[in-house]
Amino acid sequence: MASTRMQIFGFVLALLGIMGATVATLLPNWKVSADVGPNIITAISQMQGLWMDCTWYSTGMFSCTLKYSVLSLPAYLQTARTTMVLCCVLAAMGLCLASLGLKCTRWGGGRRSKRHAAIASGGCFVTAGFLCLVPASWFTKEVITNFLDSSVPESNKFEPGGAVYVAFVSAGFLFVGGSVFCMSCSGKRHGPQDLVLLPPPDKLLLQQQQQQLLQQELQHQYCSLSPLDNKTGYSLQDYV
Repeated sequence: MASTRMQIFGFVLALLGIMGATVATLLPNWKVSADVGPNIITAISQMQGLWMDCTWYSTGMFSCTLKYSVLSLPAYLQTARTTMVLCCVLAAMGLCLASLGLKCTRWGGGRRSKRHAAIASGGCFVTAGFLCLVPASWFTKEVITNFLDSSVPESNKFEPGGAVYVAFVSAGFLFVGGSVFCMSCSGKRHGPQDLVLLPPPDKLLLQQQQQQLLQQELQHQYCSLSPLDNKTGYSLQDYV
């Protein structure tokens, strides 16, 4: 019962991690313009994401431009795109495997199959969390390095945006959810539940042995009672 609750808890955490990673991948505020120097009184706020750059004006207007050219992007941005997409795909695969490995569900086969599915889903979640953590860390490192560079004008300095923090939190959810799934099934191979369950051939052999013993007992009882019945029975010779 406790392992089932742990699996449900890990499933919820992994689901939150998948949702957060998807939202972080699509958000345009991976880095935002820093409010330093003359930018404090500016009427324009700039945001840059993995797929588009957006500009927010004080008048309420909002405009975005898609990044069509992939080769013109820096290496850390190309890596962030690739790893975040892989993170979402791998986490979705882990979610499908986790639905099969949950002990509270009826689909997914027997306990051995559910155990394997749960461990595989945990591995997918942990790997997806690592793929989400790498671009967030690299992106943050590049933004901070650019911000501390004195040769960069203050108007071109940025700071990490909300999408980076969402990616960090999502990576943590995926790590914890995957670890919970792996731990919930790691120590069950020598448990009492697995000793009680027998493979189908052993069950069939046990049933056959029980049937043979029952038949032998019935034959023994019949043989022991048949002579007594012959002695106590009536015969026509007694009356002739």
